[in-house]
Amino acid sequence: MELDQSTPAKQPSQGCLVVAVRLPVRIAVFVLVLPVRVAWDAAVAAGRFGHDTVLRPAGRALRRLGRALVVQPLVGLWRCAVLPAGRLPARLGRGLARLGQGLARLGHVLVVVPAGWLYRWALTPVGHVLAWAGRGIAWVGRGLGAVLAAVGLGLYAAGAWLGRYLVDVPARRLYAWVLAPVGRAVAWCAKGLVRLVGLVAAGVGFVLYGTLRVLVVLPLLVLWRWVLAPAGRLLAVAAREAGEGLAHAWRVAGRVSRAVGRLLATLARWLLVAPLKWVYLHVLTPVGHVVRDAVRDMVLRPAAEAVRATGRIARQALAAARGTLRQTRADLRRALLGEPRAPERAPRREPTATGARTLERSTTALTKD
Repeated sequence: MELDQSTPAKQPSQGCLVVAVRLPVRIAVFVLVLPVRVAWDAAVAAGRFGHDTVLRPAGRALRRLGRALVVQPLVGLWRCAVLPAGRLPARLGRGLARLGQGLARLGHVLVVVPAGWLYRWALTPVGHVLAWAGRGIAWVGRGLGAVLAAVGLGLYAAGAWLGRYLVDVPARRLYAWVLAPVGRAVAWCAKGLVRLVGLVAAGVGFVLYGTLRVLVVLPLLVLWRWVLAPAGRLLAVAAREAGEGLAHAWRVAGRVSRAVGRLLATLARWLLVAPLKWVYLHVLTPVGHVVRDAVRDMVLRPAAEAVRATGRIARQALAAARGTLRQTRADLRRALLGEPRAPERAPRREPTATGARTLERSTTALTKD
């Protein structure tokens, strides 16, 4: 059983000079690119930090400020000014439309109906009379037209005969016996002149082609084959190696920059973050708890108790004042209007105790004593 195995692509053969020059070039390019890559990574990190801590909050603040200063005033202006101002022309337009409808109806009554009556009872009979007169005039015109047509046909036949024998026949004979031979002679001379000019131009072109080929084309071909092509191949190799060296140096510089960044981050975490965290957990937090408890026990709680006592006394005073005011109002009403009458109670529909049903006494007719 045979398995299909993909053969790796063959690398193009490289000369020893290329291999010998590649390593120094890459080292030099790496030395030149490393500071640029480190500065680039630092700029990227600073940009991200600035975007996350400055630009994004500033953008949110500007968005809220713009919404408060621009969008909401514009919305209020639209709702409170533009829409009412638009509704007023709309109502005015509806009023004008109704006025136009009324004027249209009035015009129909005052103009269209009288015009229709005038057309039906005045203009139509006059039109019929004029139509009958026109038909009579047309019959007379047809007779005159037939006479004039006969006269015109006779004149046309006489003119055609005279034109044929006085103009057409002499012109044809002049063309056949004079103009045609002269034209053929002129055409033959022109063809001979064109052939002569073509032969002279071909000879001059052959001479110029040979001269340009020897003086221009062959030197340019030699220059391209033996000078420009080798120089181009050399420059292509140099450019390719420079590009590969720059890309390799950029990648290596990136790795070195990331390693340096991780080292600096580790040192910052060991030298700054860890001590600050220890100080916060073991020093600032206990001190903060002590201060919080002291402030709560010595300041906040007594202040809260005093506020609650003050509120309690104020509520009691307000309740006493309300009771006094209520009693004073009742005394004034009693002094001015007298004692209020007791409300009369409505008679209760429930049976009295003597006539109520109990377990020992029944109210039905069968069990009544």
